[in-house]
Amino acid sequence: MDTEKLLQQLQAVSDPELGEKSPFPNRDLIIKCLHEAQAMILPGFFDYKRLHFEELLDDFSHTIYKEIEKALKLHNDSRNANDIISGFLEELPEIKRVTLTDIQAIYDGDPAAKSKQEVIICYPGFYAIFVYRIAHVFYRLDVPIIPRIMSEYVHNKTGIDINPGATIGDYFCIDHGTGVVIGETSVIGSHVKLYQGVTIGAKSFKMDENGNPVKGGKRHPNIGNNVVIYANATILGGDTTIEDDVVIGGNSWITDSVEAGSKITG
Repeated sequence: MDTEKLLQQLQAVSDPELGEKSPFPNRDLIIKCLHEAQAMILPGFFDYKRLHFEELLDDFSHTIYKEIEKALKLHNDSRNANDIISGFLEELPEIKRVTLTDIQAIYDGDPAAKSKQEVIICYPGFYAIFVYRIAHVFYRLDVPIIPRIMSEYVHNKTGIDINPGATIGDYFCIDHGTGVVIGETSVIGSHVKLYQGVTIGAKSFKMDENGNPVKGGKRHPNIGNNVVIYANATILGGDTTIEDDVVIGGNSWITDSVEAGSKITG
């Protein structure tokens, strides 16, 4: 095998838009930072190398700084990574507050849950929501790539796909969870409960003059407060609103808005 010839052949097949020699964010280091953030928020349950809070904070800040710098450079973004890190750290108490409401919602909503500790340690629905809460803050701080790396990591672990751009209120419960999909522009209120296989997705996409989907825009539904959506229900469309106090039965297919207090089956 002519190694040099093979290398030249590989280099000849390329996409200039990919920027293959760029310093891309390191997925493993971002997941490490995710674990450190979890340990800072819920110490004991998410211990990371037995580091104390100050050590976690220092290591997290040092590592995520370099990864944010790489992500910003890829997008020609001149912002200071330290300002972004400060913005994220300021949100840690709020992430913990809303995470505790999620734990409570899952514990209250599942008679099989024997304790809140069990919810934290064992429930994939909670784990997916917890990672979403962290990734969503980076998304709101307009950090490229990094929030999606975090969300796809937990998607791979749990089978639950929550785009970090989704907006989700307090006391969010995902029961069982496998196959749940929540799109980027979804807006979900407080005290909402989803079962396995639920899709909150897009109905269709606007196309440009070349027939390619137009990026951005409101594509996913709004879900009100105190809503229960049972297994394998599908709710689609950026103009679809499920109002407060609605129950959506299993296997329902919904592309139109639903009035408050309704019960939908089939």
